Amino acid sequence: MAGTKPEGNEAGGVARLISYCVVLGVSAFLFIDARGLPTSRWEVLGAGAFPQLVFGLLCVLSALAIVGALRKLSMTGAAGFAAAAAHWLRSRHLVLVMAICFSAYLLAIPQFGFSIATFAFLMVAQLALAPRTWKSLLLALGIATVFSFGLNALFAELFNVFLPRGA
Repeated sequence: MAGTKPEGNEAGGVARLISYCVVLGVSAFLFIDARGLPTSRWEVLGAGAFPQLVFGLLCVLSALAIVGALRKLSMTGAAGFAAAAAHWLRSRHLVLVMAICFSAYLLAIPQFGFSIATFAFLMVAQLALAPRTWKSLLLALGIATVFSFGLNALFAELFNVFLPRGA
């Protein structure tokens, strides 16, 4: 490994390994969830048989892909893997922050309602991405207000569509 920056191939290998792990986790969850599908008297295997087959195959293929990715990365050693993983995370930290914020937003909508959850999400997202000046803060506040409370009012008054209000 030359210099402080890992090779592009190692960073790509780390990205592939992470994506394989995510696919494995989601597939395993959906495989288990498919067992709960109701059965009918006309189907011997039940409604969950085909989804379990598909997600089971995805689990096996993901596990094989993880093993292959780890073999390729193990050639550079654990230090190379750690450096490549750290570099990959540092170079994509804003993407990870936005993914975490969006996940929190989706979980907050049923609890706090559309307006409050959207306002908080837009403020956090804009503060994470925009320069930190008074002008950008006021602009972010205006945008978050219009696209949360204003959009809710527009849908309620004009379209008679009521967005989630929260618990």
